[in-house]
Amino acid sequence: MKEHIGRDEAFLLLKKHNKEPFHIQHGLTVEGVMRWYARELGYGEDEEYWGIVGLLHDIDFEEYPDQHCIKAPELLREAGVGEDIIHAVCSHGYELTVDIKPEHEMEKVLYAVDELTGLIGAVALMRPSKSVQDMELKSVKKKYKSANFAAGCSRAVIERGAELMNIELDELIQKTILAMKSCEAQVAEAMAQEA
Repeated sequence: MKEHIGRDEAFLLLKKHNKEPFHIQHGLTVEGVMRWYARELGYGEDEEYWGIVGLLHDIDFEEYPDQHCIKAPELLREAGVGEDIIHAVCSHGYELTVDIKPEHEMEKVLYAVDELTGLIGAVALMRPSKSVQDMELKSVKKKYKSANFAAGCSRAVIERGAELMNIELDELIQKTILAMKSCEAQVAEAMAQEA
């Protein structure tokens, strides 16, 4: 693993370019999900690195939505972030805004879970508990099939992500629910501190 920006510094960088609570919460959620996948897939020693990539993946989205993953390298380089993280961050825009293909397993996971965490989060908000803790795969699958539900979460990208990871869509959804369960409390706590 290469030298990289520290987690606290990465969080400050995220907040420098993202003021909307939704975007900060999404970054924290993807960070937690990426950390879970790092442990799950045998990359536990790189858990923080995977998390930082998740935290910073949408660094340019709020300020430059039309240049998503295009403006990110400039913002990240200004902050002294290494090229490995820049490549990973930009690769989740593959075939959408950039031609940077996810190569490392971590990049494939980011590509697969980014949109999916948004969709699962939207399902959670519809539940009486407003939580993923009591969520099951069937709840997500039911909403997944409705194109109008969380329409901004691209099903095509999620399905392509499952293909890149070489797993079935159901397994990707199930694992991502578990990953979100693992970090939901920490995300809520971090957001309460930001309020």
